[in-house]
Amino acid sequence: EVQLLESGGGLVQPGGSLRLSCVASGFTFGSSDMSWVRQAPGKGPEWVSVIYSGGTFTRYADSVKGRFTISRDNAKNTLYLQMNSLKPEDTAVYYCARRTSYAASWLDSFRSWGQGTQVTVSL
Repeated sequence: EVQLLESGGGLVQPGGSLRLSCVASGFTFGSSDMSWVRQAPGKGPEWVSVIYSGGTFTRYADSVKGRFTISRDNAKNTLYLQMNSLKPEDTAVYYCARRTSYAASWLDSFRSWGQGTQVTVSL
């Protein structure tokens, strides 16, 4: 059974930082491309970032480019998202996602999500 367990969310002030983690099990993590996806209240899901299985290929949504960094430790079956210079518009539930297909969009390619971790950016 595929399990993705996110942690590290919380309440942070604008300009602050958080580091999200996702521990994976039930599949060969080291062979799987992984993403982060977020969903803000009342909005649809938004793809945030991707990292390929070897860890050398990464891409970011324009909304987070230069502020967020995705990384992985295949020996620990763990995916990370370092989030700096956080803004109120980054408030969302953040989901770790495993690739399920090679679709036209990043969001459609990563449809296996964890339970999510809440990130709230507010004074």
